Amino acid sequence: MPKNPFDWMLSEALDQLTRGERMRQQFGRQEACWEPPIDVLETEHELLILVALPGVNPDNVETVIHDGVLVISGQRTLPPELRNARIHRLELPQGRFERRIALPLGRYAISRFVMDGCVALRLAKS
Repeated sequence: MPKNPFDWMLSEALDQLTRGERMRQQFGRQEACWEPPIDVLETEHELLILVALPGVNPDNVETVIHDGVLVISGQRTLPPELRNARIHRLELPQGRFERRIALPLGRYAISRFVMDGCVALRLAKS
């Protein structure tokens, strides 16, 4: 137990939040709990969307276009070897994410790649 009571209370509060989040993930609904920030750029031939998802494998990011809306979704979780670690600070959001972007009318072919810590989506206009 830390010597400073404030440090102890903060540590206990963070532990409770972590346990609560684990229970929510195990037993709760899996709706999105956060939205990643994005940049959207357009050229004559394509839309380029940069999604800030450091540490998320682009193969685990789902993208679908439905009724003219691009839906980007997935999940960020702590690696298994860190799940029982004491958390001192957790600023990168964890859990399920989803971002919806209305697209200009048209047809698009989607490809993805990693670019400077972002998942980049290239939507080629057709």
